[in-house]
Amino acid sequence: MTLQNKKKETRSVWFLLIGFCILTVLVFALWRIADHRLPVFVGRQLTMEEQQIVVERNSSLIDYVYLTANMDFPRKERIRKITIHHMAGDLTLEDLGASFAKRDRRASANYAIDSRGRVGLYVEESNRAWTSSSEENDQQAITIEVANDEMGGEWHVSDAAYEKLIDLCVDVCKRNGIDRLDYTGDSRGNLTLHKMFSNRTECPGPYLESKMLEIASRVNEQLAAEPEQKRADKNGLTTK
Repeated sequence: MTLQNKKKETRSVWFLLIGFCILTVLVFALWRIADHRLPVFVGRQLTMEEQQIVVERNSSLIDYVYLTANMDFPRKERIRKITIHHMAGDLTLEDLGASFAKRDRRASANYAIDSRGRVGLYVEESNRAWTSSSEENDQQAITIEVANDEMGGEWHVSDAAYEKLIDLCVDVCKRNGIDRLDYTGDSRGNLTLHKMFSNRTECPGPYLESKMLEIASRVNEQLAAEPEQKRADKNGLTTK
């Protein structure tokens, strides 16, 4: 190799290194800009006052708040669905929050329910969580992760978690104008499962899947009863 060719090769290497450095700086700068654009309460521990602000614009059933940056904001579609998931583990709300805090995991949910029946919020309802392997679904759905008290098998969930799931579904429907939940066994209904959008998962497991018609029925009973209760209250017929 001639001296001239060696110089050309050296220059090419330097140009590549300089180009790589510039690209790295640009990526870092864009990442920082994106972080600064995130909603103010995202990605950090909140004070009690801040948590109260967040709870007031979401569900009153919330016991724990950690807002992850793994989401899109604001959501592009009106909320018209609920999608049920399971944790595939018996995680605490705090442990799940720590998992969702990892940017490289690229996963989140609007809500989660632990085996004690406590409710956690990770993505506000006004934003789209990264949960269901389907942007189209997640733009329209409130997604809920439920802890398992059985690992494998039926992936059972505790009675406390199951009952709170009913309560949370009712609450979400009332506040978002969903008159009823319809489970059709496929993605056409407005009560959906993670497995409907990915052939790589059986989430939320056999136990919760077997309960979908019951969940829809119990939620719809409560939604239908509310107008009757309001009429009774208006006419002074409520019994104390």
